[in-house]
This record gives sequence, C-alpha cells and structure tokens, in this order.
Amino acid sequence: MAMMLDESEASDAELIGRAKGGDRGAFGILLERHYDFVYRAAYRWCGAKADAEDIAQDVCVRLGRAIRDYHGGGAFTTWLYAMTLNAVRDRMRKTAREAVKTEAYGVHALISGEASVDVEDPAEALWAAVRMLPDKQRDAVLLVYGEGLGHAAAAEVMAISETTVSWHIHEAKKRLKTLMRSAGEV
Repeated sequence: MAMMLDESEASDAELIGRAKGGDRGAFGILLERHYDFVYRAAYRWCGAKADAEDIAQDVCVRLGRAIRDYHGGGAFTTWLYAMTLNAVRDRMRKTAREAVKTEAYGVHALISGEASVDVEDPAEALWAAVRMLPDKQRDAVLLVYGEGLGHAAAAEVMAISETTVSWHIHEAKKRLKTLMRSAGEV
C-alpha cells in the first residue's frame, strides 16, 4: 500500500522518466492522472462524447509510443495538448474522407442516437458555433476559453506566436458575433 501511495504522489517528470524506461505502472499512473484532461480537450474540439472518448483513447495509444520522444523542453501538458490536437485533426480528416465516400455512394450516415446540441442552451449553441470556425480560430478559442490557457501557452501548443493567437481570438470573436446573431442568439 505504501508503494502505491508513493507512486501516485510521484511527479510527472519522475513518472515520465520511469515510463521511458519501460515501467508500465508509472505509465499507467501518468495516463490516469491526465486522461480527464485529454478527454476534456478532445470534447471541446469535437463536441461529441463518443468522438472525444475515441480521441482520448487514441491519444493514450499514441502516448505509449511517443513517450520516449518527450524531452521535457516544455510542460508535459503542453506536449499532451499538441498530441491531442493532432489526434483531433486526424479524426476530422478521417471523418471528412468517410463523409465524401458516403456521399459518393449515396448512403446516408446513421446518426448515433446521442442527443443533438440543445439549441435552448446558449452555452452549447456558442460552443457549436465555435466548432464551425476556421481551424486556427477554433483552436485558439478552445485553448484560451475552453481550456483556460493563456495566449502564450496556446501559442506554444499551436506552434505560432502569441500575437498571432491574439489575432485569431479577435477574428473569432467577430465571426462568432455574426454567427450567433444569424442564429438569433445575440
């Protein structure tokens, strides 16, 4: 029991070092510690519970392969955000390819049965509008407002300058105002 407490209290840096060395227990604790973080980020980007779960699982698998490449130059969570963002983009590309195939064959995709966005809830309507923004604007808004990152941290995740993040936020606000007004929300 004392061993379990010591492992769960280990820092991310310690767990990463041990996971790089092949310690599955340390890797498991690292996954446990950050799974909710990955899931929340994925959900904010895609807006669907099932997709967010799939993305989070995909990130966990990728993390197993990529942990050896983590050099600790930045915060682990920043690296994890970038990995999650890449998984979201991969999923969006895959979904787009599948939609094109489906449309080409004239088959309508089956709806999973999950409830659609509650248009009565202004917050859900706003997040649905955020997901309609161009990629960079959407990413900036989701990182800054959805995940609470500062502009500098969002810039690091997006691999752009802080002023560019600010510009994307500014442009996104203008576009969201227009989108929400046309939807009758503003």
